[in-house]
Parts: sequence; structure tokens; C-alpha cells
Amino acid sequence: MKYLKRFKSTTHMLLLTGVLTLLLAGQSHAAGLMTPKNSNLPALDIRTHDVNVIIEDGYAITTVEQTFHNPHAQDLEALYSFPVPDHAAVAEFTVWIDGKPVVGEVLEKERARKVYQEEKQAGRDAGLTEKNDYKTFEISVAPVRSQQDTRVRLTYFQPAHIDTGVGRYVYPLEEGGVDEAQTRFWTSNEKVKEQFSFNLIVKSAYPVTAVRTPNQSQAAISQATNGAWNVAIHQQQNTAAANEGQPNPSTPTSSTPAYTLDNDIVVYWRLAENLPGSVDLVAHKPEAGSKGTFMLTVTPGDDLANIQSGSDWVFVLDTSGSMQGKYATLANGVEQALGKMRPEDRFRIVTFNDYAQELTSVYVNATPENVKYWAQQVASVQPGNSTNLYDGLSKALKRIDADRTTGIVLVTDGVANVGVTEQKKFIELIEHKDIRLFTFIMGNSANEPLLTALTKASGGFALSVSNADDIVGKILLATSKMTHKALHGVKVTINGVKTSDLTPETIGSLYRGQQLVVFGHYWGDGLADVKVSGKISGQDKVYQTQFNFPATATGNPEVERLWAYAKIEDLQDEMQDFGERDDTKQAITDIATEYSLVTDYTSMVVMREESFAARGIERNNAQRVKTEQAAQQQRAQQPAQNHRADTQQPMFNHSRPGLSGGAVDFWMLLLLPAVLLLRKNEAV
Repeated sequence: MKYLKRFKSTTHMLLLTGVLTLLLAGQSHAAGLMTPKNSNLPALDIRTHDVNVIIEDGYAITTVEQTFHNPHAQDLEALYSFPVPDHAAVAEFTVWIDGKPVVGEVLEKERARKVYQEEKQAGRDAGLTEKNDYKTFEISVAPVRSQQDTRVRLTYFQPAHIDTGVGRYVYPLEEGGVDEAQTRFWTSNEKVKEQFSFNLIVKSAYPVTAVRTPNQSQAAISQATNGAWNVAIHQQQNTAAANEGQPNPSTPTSSTPAYTLDNDIVVYWRLAENLPGSVDLVAHKPEAGSKGTFMLTVTPGDDLANIQSGSDWVFVLDTSGSMQGKYATLANGVEQALGKMRPEDRFRIVTFNDYAQELTSVYVNATPENVKYWAQQVASVQPGNSTNLYDGLSKALKRIDADRTTGIVLVTDGVANVGVTEQKKFIELIEHKDIRLFTFIMGNSANEPLLTALTKASGGFALSVSNADDIVGKILLATSKMTHKALHGVKVTINGVKTSDLTPETIGSLYRGQQLVVFGHYWGDGLADVKVSGKISGQDKVYQTQFNFPATATGNPEVERLWAYAKIEDLQDEMQDFGERDDTKQAITDIATEYSLVTDYTSMVVMREESFAARGIERNNAQRVKTEQAAQQQRAQQPAQNHRADTQQPMFNHSRPGLSGGAVDFWMLLLLPAVLLLRKNEAV
């Protein structure tokens, strides 16, 4: 069985392998733009782009408000598009109509599109938010009136996980550059003409000791007296209208360059060292007799032992056309990674584009001579063509030594578009071998559902990577997992309080430093027995505690939508594995409409209030948004709430694992890329 084989690895090898993947910085295209549909006219001017993020209680709330200006001589229908953030649930889409904000409602996808088209054809203001698979959210607005502004607001929720004491938030702005149709679409205006602002607040009952924003030199980072941290980026331009009273306010006269929406904004925050392993409970239950919803966050202590013996590694490298401009860095990183392997480790190297080929014909011992030779072979590869991911993995799996522990490091920024592309076939392929698959998912257009499902099936893990990520810090989060044992076959059981609808249904493995987040429903209240169980090197391991579920809780209504989207993701994974079924599709549609979420089968439509009334569409989401905003305003007036539930009976005896140690501090390493750049400039 898979759990009987311990995963053994080389810290420096994986560290530099990850470094090489994160150094890849190819051309990208901006998102968050409003472009005329069915027209050759250029994109609308972006007057303002304001982002507000609050991270507290284990999740992030992102609100994006933009004002667009139509400089053209006719009214237009326009499309506003941006990448789908990681595990994000769109909760609000608002369009200002006659100067007043109107919140959208979620309908079944075809019905929503029909309603939008009818309102548009009648000449009435309308908007439509749709999900384009895993790639983008796309928002249509009509009419965008000639020489006038259009104002929109979008809000989405997502879990905010802590990994080895470090939190990470990404505001996605880069189009991934791997979708040719999407690349052709972005022939657009990427600059904010008047005002760009990004404000992020981190509130945590666990002390936050540092915050970093890689590649954002203009960011102002500060800490409030209540312990909350703020990251602010603000760029204001003076306009001709402001300075001279001219009728055209879209012409900037400030010498400050306009903010360009072509780079992700990444924020890291670090918790204090030696915090206890813990269990946190955030619940929403408006009435004692009603159904409650909970988010259970398990942060294990550092009790997973080091792995000492050697292992086999297979590097599977994407050499498709989208890797052009990145591959030289990739090759250099492979050389460094191989050079740090231990004598008892072996490696193979597989590349893939239209088809896969193995550069090494057998496992190669990591001698200096072998490292030098095979690094040269990697460097000689010329990237191009499409992405046959299945062929690459198939070749990697053909010669696995049953007597050795094997890990596969997959690096890809693309989408499987040649050969086998069905997820079920990938799962069948990976389940036939006793390996761990570790995937670096690069860019905002990569097929994250497929890649995450693959790594989960193997008991490995996937890491999403932005070009704006910190290089060393991101990889440090992965390396500690590779050098320690893991808890496999993880299960969560709750007794004493009635619970149901727990998600994720299948948890898989839990690696050093990872948090486990489980959503579910509960009835009643009182003391519950909570267990987290699994196997470490084939031996049973159980962690347990007791704590109370509250009779009522109204401070975090967003938890309901977070549960709903997590459940929808479970159902989507099921369909990816076993094909689309009517009952599963209907289950997703029912949950999404009840909790007002945009999915592959539901969309959010905005129109005039009288149109909602005339069509008999209840304003459920408008009321839900009102409730959520009231709770957010109340929390804003309070210090960070402590949601730790296992204080009386701690689930873990050890403190949480950290990344600092010895003479080298983690946050000094975060500054390493800037230091290297400075030295390079000094040498010029």
C-alpha cells in the first residue's frame, strides 16, 4: 500500500529545482480590463482600480471596484475579465445604475444569459458574470454609454491558509500567456489613468511578526496599535481636468507613470515562532434551532520525523512553446539542483511538448561528472509546440524501481492540449504506481484542477506559483515537506454533536507545516469529540481533543459561502474523475443558487430593480450581501478574535514547525533576490 513507503528526499535538490521554476518570468498579459465586444475599438479607459482585502478568521475577503470610461462615439457592450483566484467564490457583482449600486442575483447559467440578452436588447442597463472553466471570470456589461463612466464592484471570498508559519495572498492580474485565444484578446489598455489603490489588512489572534510584498517596492507596510498589519499601494495621477479645468479628464499630466495591471500582487505574512499546534473553529449559526455551518482549521505540531535515506527523483519538465524565454533559467536551475543531490540519490530527466522524451536512458547517480553532462543536455533543449502532459507523465512512470522510494517533480505552466486530456485517464495512470507527485503550477492559466487532482491521487501536493512570488521563500515552504515524514490517509471524525456535509470528502496526505481546513454543517451545540487520524510510515496515528460547538454565532456569515464553494469543488472533482452526470450537475446548480455563487453552471445577473421585480426574481443575494457587509463592519471595529477551540485539551503536544533556524533567518532569505539584483547593478 502507498502509505507503507516513506517519501525520502533531498532538501537542496528540491530547493533549487523550485527556484529554477520560480525564476521563470515570461511575457504576460494584463487582466481586469473592460474591452468592447463585437468591435474593433480599443479597450475602455480605466479611470480607477481600487482593491481592498481583509484577511482574518482564516479567510480573505477581496473587494475590487473599478471605474471605466467609454471615450468612443457610441454606446457599447463590454467584457471585463480577470483570472480565477485560487479557491475563490464570487459573492457579489454590483453595477451602478442611475448612480445607485445594484447587486446581482445568481441564476442557472442559460437562464441568466437569456435574461441578460433580453435586458440588453430592450436597451436597459444589465450585467452578467460567468465563469470560464478554471481560467477566468468574465463580466459583460451593457450599455456602456458613450463619453460616460461605468462603475462596477466585485467581491470574492477564499480560505487564507498558513503554511509552515507563513501566510500568502495573491491578487491575480497576469493573464497566464498559455491560452492563444486569450492572448489575442488582450490587445488592450492595461494602464489605470487616474487612481490605483491596493489596501490589505491582516488581522490575526496569533501574533504576526513580519509582512513582505516581493517585487512591490512602492508598497507601504505598517502595523496598527491593535496588532493588525496593513499593506498599501497607492498611485494617484493629476489630470488635465483637475489642473486646468479642461473638459477631457482622461489626459494625465502628472509625471508619475500610470499603474500597469500586468503583474500579480503577492503578500506574505509570518506568524511568531513557537506557537502551539492548534484547532480553530469559526462558525455561523444565526438561531439556536437552525442549521449551523463551521470551518475547522487544524494546524499540527512539529512531530513528523526527519527522513535520512536516499531516494529516486524524476524531473518532468514542460518544454512547450509557452516556456520560451524561461527555459534558459530552467536549465541553469536544473544544473544547480542536481549538484546538490546526495551520493545515495539518483535522477532521471523527462521533457515534454508535443511528445515526451527521456534525456536519461537509465537512473543516473548524482556524481559531479553526471551532473555536468546532463545539465548540458537539458540546456540544449529548444522549447516549442504544444503540451502533451500525459505522455510526459507516462514516460516518467515507465521505469520506477519498486525497491526505491520515488518522487516526481513536475514543472508546467500550461494546459494539456495534445494527446490524452481526460482527467480520469490521468488519475488511472498515477494510481498504478507507488510514487509521490509534487507539482509546481505556474501562471494564472494553468489547469489547476487537473494538476491538483493528480498530486492528490498520488499523496503528493501542488503549489501554485506566480511570477511575482518570492523565489527562495516560496520554495522553503516546500522543502521542509520533502525532508519529513507525512500523515497519509487523513480522516476527521466528530462525535457528540451532529454534523454532516463535511468537505473535503477525501483529504489525502498532510505534510509538515500544512494546515487542514474542513467545512461542514452541524445541529445543536455542546461538547464534541474531534479526531484527526491517519498513518505515518504505515503506523496508525490519532490526534484528538474536545471542545464546544456554539448554540448561536453571527459574526462570520461568509462561512456559509465558503462551505458551499468547497462542496462545489468536491462535486467538480468527482465529475472530472468520472464524467459529467446530470445529478451531480444539478447538485452544483442547487448549492450555487441557494448560496449565490458563480460556477460553471450558474451566473450572476444585474439589472434594474424594477426588472428583478417584473421577472419575479427574489433579491436573496442582495440580502445576503447586506448581512455580510454588516458583519464585516462590526468586525472592523473589534480586535482580532481568537477562535482557538482546543485550549482546554490541546490536540498537539508540539509547537508548530517554523522555517527560521541557525544563522540564516527566513525573512533575510526573502530579501535575497533584491540583494542579488543590487549587486548585479553595482557591477555594471
